[in-house]
Amino acid sequence: MDIAWEDHGWERLAEGVGRCRLPGWDATCGLIAGRDGALLYDTGSTLAEGAALRARAEALLGGRRVTHIALSHPHFDHVMGTAAFPGAEVFGAVGMDTLLPREREELRADAVRFGVPEEEAARSADSLVAPGHTVTGERMLDLGGRRVLLANVGPGHTGHDLAVLVPGEPEVVFCGDLVEESGEPQAGPDAVGARWPAALDRLLALGGEDAAYVPGHGAVVDAAFVRAQRTALAERFGVS
Repeated sequence: MDIAWEDHGWERLAEGVGRCRLPGWDATCGLIAGRDGALLYDTGSTLAEGAALRARAEALLGGRRVTHIALSHPHFDHVMGTAAFPGAEVFGAVGMDTLLPREREELRADAVRFGVPEEEAARSADSLVAPGHTVTGERMLDLGGRRVLLANVGPGHTGHDLAVLVPGEPEVVFCGDLVEESGEPQAGPDAVGARWPAALDRLLALGGEDAAYVPGHGAVVDAAFVRAQRTALAERFGVS
């Protein structure tokens, strides 16, 4: 099964695998389509953005819904649209299930600080959905003819970084903000810099030399780019 990704505003990465780049912060949302289900990687910065993603995904899937969501990390521009997908099973790195409700107000404030209108930020924060399923190590999902590996590879960019590996030709690794192409990787107060290079080592071990690595922001990159960013982060944080 393959579909006309570009006709619906998605970038095709492999058979049954694509992503779109959202306006504003150039954040990536990934979509993996199987026979029986579809997984969305990240849900955007607001409920409105999540609703637009849902419409775009359902148009691509011929009316079928997103059945699974994987959240890359607990920053507002990646998680605030989840409530637009009622009934979807939501996955996150262990600890995100308790962290997101606890930091609801901080996420709202972050969204406003970066330009989201206050009313929309408040509505999105009030509707925030925490993961119902947590991933400690690795977890395999079967979407029907399409197996997807969820891997808790952090900490690094945050204390709760979840990557997604999609086997195929090529293999595709959704990295979240552990990898950024459109600018220098951002390290906020919740970053764990001393562990970030090791998290990139785990990404490279997952995907190997020939995988397509999809950053949280920016264009798709290769293993050499991830290794170079790993070296830069190790120097930046004074680790090997």
